Amino acid sequence: MTAAERMRRYRAHRKAAGMKIVTSWVPAITPVPSSHRIHDTRSLAMHTVIAQRIERDPVLLQVAHDNLQRWAGQRQGRLPPALAEWRAILARPWPEIAALLSEQSESAIRLRQSSPFAGILKPAERRRIHDAIRT
Repeated sequence: MTAAERMRRYRAHRKAAGMKIVTSWVPAITPVPSSHRIHDTRSLAMHTVIAQRIERDPVLLQVAHDNLQRWAGQRQGRLPPALAEWRAILARPWPEIAALLSEQSESAIRLRQSSPFAGILKPAERRRIHDAIRT
């Protein structure tokens, strides 16, 4: 029996068993990124830009200190654990803070969700980053 005859017989056997013959590649379904991943990516991009702005103008770091102070006042001095962690982080040297802002570890992702750096980026900068990172 030739190879062609064996292949015809194999296909006929599979067809008789109810299996569909596929003669072309079926494109894989492209996975849709999760909304959490998109949010984390936007947050990373924004905090990277924030770190660049503070690097150029170190006075902007005071915005984060002021935000923490204001939030602590709203809670009668008791900060949630993440914000207390930020207070300790902001006491470190700037290079360590900058590294954390653009770090991709789970801890950095978690901390960026409660970032005290609100108000450093202008609305147009935030919108530009938001529009650049879409689903």
